Amino acid sequence: MRTEVVDAPIRELARAKVNLTLHVTGRRPDGLHMLDSLVVFADLGDVVEVEAGSRLSLAIGGPFGSGIGATPDNLVLRAARHLGVSGALRLTKALPVSSGIGGGSADAAATIRAMSRLHGLTLPAAADLTRLGADVPVCLASVPTRMRGIGEVLQPVPTLPPVWLVLVNPGVGMATPAVFARLDHADNAPMDMPDSFGDFDGFVKWLTRQRNDLQFPAEQLSPVIGEVLTALNQDAPFARMSGSGATCFGLYAEQAAALRAADRVRHAHPGWWVAAAPVGR
Repeated sequence: MRTEVVDAPIRELARAKVNLTLHVTGRRPDGLHMLDSLVVFADLGDVVEVEAGSRLSLAIGGPFGSGIGATPDNLVLRAARHLGVSGALRLTKALPVSSGIGGGSADAAATIRAMSRLHGLTLPAAADLTRLGADVPVCLASVPTRMRGIGEVLQPVPTLPPVWLVLVNPGVGMATPAVFARLDHADNAPMDMPDSFGDFDGFVKWLTRQRNDLQFPAEQLSPVIGEVLTALNQDAPFARMSGSGATCFGLYAEQAAALRAADRVRHAHPGWWVAAAPVGR
């Protein structure tokens, strides 16, 4: 269905996706892993811009744009082709690449939102987007969600208390297949989802009883992840790795504490990427 077409340039924020939990609960005959994950989104990320154009094109810039090419398999271009539309796209990469915070998937989802607005299209069903990537469906809405299956089963979650994230990446790119290959067991228990998370302390207590099943295999491949977690655990009420790594996060109840922690880690490790942002609600 088409709605009113927008002529002005359109800008979409591709928010960083953070897996606060990631339980690997099975493996399908086709080799794809089944997951159970609480996914949230930080109020920072890459930026996708699009203007009307007679053909599909992509320009890439930003702090992490140099390592990405506008090749046909780029997820931004694949997302636009999925919709069957044209336009001049620009991607500003502010998030590290292959870092476990869904940069490529978030970019694809932002492209779909922007292109749909530009061309007056209704958004496609989230489940139809798994062919672009397991994280693309959850990134489409970019709200706290329980993600299950191979990424196609999305469920609302209890309201989260106010939470600030400090994200830290040590400059190591992780190949997701390599991390999964190190996983000892794929048939692990799912999350224990409560009816309410309560306040920040209650939320943290619940998180400590959940897991990221990929954290240990990722640390085997890149021991520096352990160093990142040690740095965050100096003052974070809770810290864990996101996704398949190597980005880790610390949770804080207040902005001031998060900003102080980010400054401390940034000063101690100037070669690491560090960012602080609230969890979008």
